[in-house]
Amino acid sequence: MRVLLTGGAGFIGSCMLWKLNAAGIKDVIVADHLGSSEKWKNLVGKSYQDYFERDALLKVLENGTLDRNVDVVIHLGACTSTTETDAAYLMENNYRYSRILAEWAVNKQKRFIYASSAATYGEGEHGYSDDDATLMSYRPLNMYGYSKHLFDLWVVANKLQERFVGMKFFNVFGPNEFHKEDMRSVVHKGYQQIKDTGKLKLFKSYRTEYSDGEQQRDFVYVKDVVDMIEYFLQNANVSGIFNIGTGQAHSWNQLAEGLFNALDVPQNIEYIDMPDYLKEKYQYFTQADSTKLRKAGYTKEATPLAAAIQDYVSILEGQPGYL
Repeated sequence: MRVLLTGGAGFIGSCMLWKLNAAGIKDVIVADHLGSSEKWKNLVGKSYQDYFERDALLKVLENGTLDRNVDVVIHLGACTSTTETDAAYLMENNYRYSRILAEWAVNKQKRFIYASSAATYGEGEHGYSDDDATLMSYRPLNMYGYSKHLFDLWVVANKLQERFVGMKFFNVFGPNEFHKEDMRSVVHKGYQQIKDTGKLKLFKSYRTEYSDGEQQRDFVYVKDVVDMIEYFLQNANVSGIFNIGTGQAHSWNQLAEGLFNALDVPQNIEYIDMPDYLKEKYQYFTQADSTKLRKAGYTKEATPLAAAIQDYVSILEGQPGYL
């Protein structure tokens, strides 16, 4: 199998590259934008055939160089900042770039697997179903979520969900996210806070139905995520847009408990004010509806939250933070 992996030096992408290598797949072309960040470290120790910067990749696709060197595109590259305010950049980077890759895949008859996001669901007032019929009802809370939603809408409008796989990632955490700065998971941020100060900071709640720290998210370990992507690779007959989560929401307080236990440190949580710019864009509850994924034949259970945190902390304690 010959794979074109965009975002291959990023968080989920580099873990996917690790997963491919573990399965004996080394005929991989990686595309990303390294810039001056430290995410190049995510590529160390992994096997791949070639590397292209994201803009250079489009030129190579246009001239036909890769036509016979790719069987499947795993498109994970994107701006993943939920606080990015440059709407033009997000539209170009997340929507337009994805369309160009998708159109190339269609024209060249390549399998196309791409990353969407649970941010497309907005506040969750219409639920978290990945049924195509409900897609138009969702109202993302931020421009990042909208840029992902817009591509999902384009896919469905062109009936490409019948041959593509779209993946709505929920709250993914795990190795190789160290370079994401403020977009790192609370597990990674909290690990460092507890190591440095002995306490963890969580946002206060601004809704009466949620106590401080009782806001809930579907936290999913990146090792489970790449297992799901591998399933799509191995089952070419499976297509559609799917939720990628555990199907079980947990509170931030439960996540904190898992961190303190993994580090064997007494629990000490400080609830802090949420920045004003986040208050109207904050998801208080997310939980993947996994019905469609299970009907597609995926049977593996997700790693329990406490066990996933324990595994991640052991990696952070013994390695530089990446696989």
